[in-house]
Amino acid sequence: MKIQNKVFVVTGAGSGIGREITKAIIASGGKVAGVDLRKEGLQELKKELGGQGDNLSIHEASVADKKAVEALPKEIIKDQGHVDGLINNAGIIQPFVKVNDLDYDAIDRVMGVNFYGTLYMIKAFLPELLKRPEGNIVNISSMGGFLPVPGQSVYGASKAAVKLLSEGLSSELIDTNVGVTVVFPGATSTNITKNSGVKSPMSEEDAKKAKIPTQSPADVAKLVVRAIQNNQLRVYAGKDSKFMNKIYRLSPDYATNLIAKQMKSLLK
Repeated sequence: MKIQNKVFVVTGAGSGIGREITKAIIASGGKVAGVDLRKEGLQELKKELGGQGDNLSIHEASVADKKAVEALPKEIIKDQGHVDGLINNAGIIQPFVKVNDLDYDAIDRVMGVNFYGTLYMIKAFLPELLKRPEGNIVNISSMGGFLPVPGQSVYGASKAAVKLLSEGLSSELIDTNVGVTVVFPGATSTNITKNSGVKSPMSEEDAKKAKIPTQSPADVAKLVVRAIQNNQLRVYAGKDSKFMNKIYRLSPDYATNLIAKQMKSLLK
């Protein structure tokens, strides 16, 4: 699918990966309807884009709010004229605790944003995408969506649900004009912990000592744009995601135990 002159809805467009995807799409000649819970980030991005800021429309909404999502197609089409693509990027993590210690409010919040938010957006915009000559849906899952991470079990379950929803949707749309891509980012330098209202299990000093390799949101954005252009179903973003995908396929038990050992010191 070509990016140029196409209109994409991007959730979580005000920061992190969503912000960089928005910039990459606009740089490639497309337009973006940016959706975010906080419009301040979108307004800052619009200023940053300078002369290209006209290619971004701002829409404040929570993807976990079904009624708010259902109102978005009409609002966005009024501003943009039509919609060719949907990028479900908005997501949050859970507190770094075991399932036994995780309260139901946190569980509902994570599932509401990560899974139901993605589902609501698809249900709202797929009818519009099917009207276009070509369309695309990108769902951002996570390395934690195919590999169990202790202390993020419910987050991982929400992202695994996004994985299977994407793959099932791709099969359902195989004879249509709409392609589907699911992305599995590894460790990425974003503010998702802060934006999720979650306390990091590791201090900044400890994180520096651990030297955990991370990719930039811009790196992920480049892969997303390329996947749209090539109608690619799966994208493993980051060396860690690619490596663990191979290891998990070869030996799920070994991969699971490896991650469990790494997370043990961070969980009580």
